Amino acid sequence: MQFTAAQIASLIQGNIEGDPNVSVGGFGKIEEAKSGELSFLANPKYEDYLYITGASIIIINQHQQLKTPIGATLIRVEDAYSAFAILLKTYEEYKSQMLTGIQQPSFIHETATVGEQVFVGAFAYIGEKAIVGNGTKIHPGVYIGAGVKIGSNSVLHPGVKIYHECVIGDQVIIHANTVIGSDGFGFAPQADGTLKKVPQIGNVVIENQVEIGANTTIDRATIGSTRICSGAKLDNLLQIAHNVEIGNNTVIAAQTGISGSTKIGKQVMIGGQAGIVGHIQIADGTKINAQSGVSKSIKTPNTAVTGSPAYDYTAALRSQAVARNLPQLEKRIQELEKRIEELSKSGKSE
Repeated sequence: MQFTAAQIASLIQGNIEGDPNVSVGGFGKIEEAKSGELSFLANPKYEDYLYITGASIIIINQHQQLKTPIGATLIRVEDAYSAFAILLKTYEEYKSQMLTGIQQPSFIHETATVGEQVFVGAFAYIGEKAIVGNGTKIHPGVYIGAGVKIGSNSVLHPGVKIYHECVIGDQVIIHANTVIGSDGFGFAPQADGTLKKVPQIGNVVIENQVEIGANTTIDRATIGSTRICSGAKLDNLLQIAHNVEIGNNTVIAAQTGISGSTKIGKQVMIGGQAGIVGHIQIADGTKINAQSGVSKSIKTPNTAVTGSPAYDYTAALRSQAVARNLPQLEKRIQELEKRIEELSKSGKSE
């Protein structure tokens, strides 16, 4: 499908420089784009490609200065990256709207409720008394257990598994092979050394506009709910244990593990491969560096930590600087010790 520069500018509230009627039918990176494709420039490192790209339309920042004239039509916006993201989202939604109907073979229990404009891919399973909201897309191989509730306009990619009684909100995206609602890791040590399983009778609640990456696991609560609040964005390969709560608009990068009953605040940023122990609290706005090990609560909002065990980010940088200087410091100490010894011998001789 073709879109003109005028149509695109209207969608992202941009100003056109060039031919408003030029059209594009696809997207391309600025260093590789061809005629008939749309690209964008947000990172100054790629500015040189602005003058040699084959793209027909380029989105750039409002204050981008041009060194030489450009043949492509430009659309100037306040934030080129955000504007491009809006276009990609619109494109994805357009493609998604074309997916409707129920493919066969698939299974929908007679007591399940499926809304309008829903897509159910082949080999999907929708269990007893499950509810699927309007416009939701369930791709092939998805399992939706008994009593699950899924809101409107959500997307479950191939192989997603939603265990019984879990709740998924509106406009949620869950990527391939993620498991929501598997049992929390709860075992009671017995006198004879064996471990007795503690039944996990809670659920998982995923609120609105959450995105969860591929192969992530979110355990159901022992009692109550494991909760992912609205706007949170979770990467691939995360382990989120039972009764964890993750606040609004928090982002967590890949391979992070969060132990049971930990409460993470709003707008927290957690780098990849971080580890967080259980039963602690992370204050709003906290930034946790990649590969950090958080072993105690962070109670002050907007704190930045790093290391294992994690502690104040600025103090950690100072410690690293001191550590790098240790060989020189050792040499100076040895020189001072030698000088003191020489002075001591000189004093005794007098």
